[in-house]
Amino acid sequence: MKLTLKACRQAVFTAMINGALALALMLLVEFSLSGSLKLTRPFLIAGLVIALVIFVAQFFRQLRLCRCDQNENRAPSK
Repeated sequence: MKLTLKACRQAVFTAMINGALALALMLLVEFSLSGSLKLTRPFLIAGLVIALVIFVAQFFRQLRLCRCDQNENRAPSK
């Protein structure tokens, strides 16, 4: 349970940062093309979808890394 929470926390942190960066990039492109900063519904949906995809991928990656790290710490050293 502790490993799952640790992996979830790290995955949420990564997903929020990457989702915010993707949203900022979309707004920058919108501003460069149209000259106005309009935060429209498609931008928000795209940012949330990107954050969700990154969260799922990072969660499983972090969970595997935490489990591998825990297994290495349990193994007796020679």
